[in-house]
Amino acid sequence: MAERKAAEDGQEEALPAEPDARADNGGVNILFVGDIVGGIGRRTLLDSLPILRERYAPTFIVVNAENSAGGLGVTPKIADELLAAGVDAITLGNHTYHRREIYAYLETEPRIVRPANFLRSQPGRGTCVVERGGVRLGVINLSGNLYLRAGRSAFTEIEVALADLGSVEHIIVDMHAEATSEKVAMGWHLDGRVTAVVGTHTHVPTADARLLNHGTAYITDVGMTGPRGGVIGVKREQALEGLLTQMPVRFETSDVDPWLMGVLIRCSQPLRAESIEQILMPRPNSSRAS
Repeated sequence: MAERKAAEDGQEEALPAEPDARADNGGVNILFVGDIVGGIGRRTLLDSLPILRERYAPTFIVVNAENSAGGLGVTPKIADELLAAGVDAITLGNHTYHRREIYAYLETEPRIVRPANFLRSQPGRGTCVVERGGVRLGVINLSGNLYLRAGRSAFTEIEVALADLGSVEHIIVDMHAEATSEKVAMGWHLDGRVTAVVGTHTHVPTADARLLNHGTAYITDVGMTGPRGGVIGVKREQALEGLLTQMPVRFETSDVDPWLMGVLIRCSQPLRAESIEQILMPRPNSSRAS
């Protein structure tokens, strides 16, 4: 569906009201929000949640937060803030272990998951189940193997992860991967067996949101919730300096032009999606800085 854009001249306009997204016959709406980048990304999510709840009435909210602490990793304090705001589950990725204080938290908080195909000796778990209104949603996190460090194959470990979930009405898989080919392949591999396969990690939303042949919702990358005015979240002058000089540069999170990027998956039958809609919206009440 159409992208919700800011005005071309940089002036923010009121977001138009949209019809209630509650599905008939006890339908389920799953909101997945792409990689939260830094404090600006967290504030964008928190500011946007009231609008998203009113507009889409999500049954479940799942977010990827592996870049939420200064652009690298997540902390217990940040995870608690997101859960307290009504997020049902948190997924991670290749920066899972960037901050040591998260290690013990991953073992004790069941609603945060790291890639299931990390080594079993590494802290945390790769699946969780959350429940609302008698509906159980299974959440699985996977890491790609191309260009990323994951101890085991995503395509073999997904079978173990699915078995670990037990009986659930819906399953969403966050495939956190660099290579487009791995994400597309995982979508086809799981078509008809899960409700949705959503790609994360590259921070740029793709235009291929669709339903696969057997009813699984798919998108190669949801995008990021953070500053579009940088370079995939980093201050653009720092990214350019590194590319131009080929020397080490300390990266900081940009704060220019924050947007929320996500998808809404509507479903009324177990393990089947009826639609997947991209959600691309500027942070409420923000202005586009230069």
